[in-house]
Amino acid sequence: MLSHVFVGITDFERAFGFYGVLMETLGLRLKFRDDDACWAGWMPADAARPLFVISRPHDGRPATVGNGQMLALLATDRATVDRAHAAALAHGGACEGPPGLRPQYHADYYGAYFRDPDGNKLCVCCHAPDTTSATQIAG
Repeated sequence: MLSHVFVGITDFERAFGFYGVLMETLGLRLKFRDDDACWAGWMPADAARPLFVISRPHDGRPATVGNGQMLALLATDRATVDRAHAAALAHGGACEGPPGLRPQYHADYYGAYFRDPDGNKLCVCCHAPDTTSATQIAG
């Protein structure tokens, strides 16, 4: 469905530190990093698309966040959601909702919400049932 997603950032090194750890946690691999152009992209380990790209906006104006916009990244299991959320917070992210079940979406929806260092809202979620233990409902 998607070819690529482009997220505007203001500080490349800070953003790369944040997204590099997050993407590694989710099992995505770095496809390219160009320090001169201040952009980088990640992709699934087993496919060329979709591509996730960070960069300063091409028009030269500052990156700003969209009101009501959010990007949800898929995790293979709930433990990965937990690890991704922890990694995001440890690398400059801000919590927008701790990991947990969100039964208002569906019975197995397990997600965590946070903002990157530039304020872009992200979610990491898993749609699969938990096969390891009981999980709490997020409030």
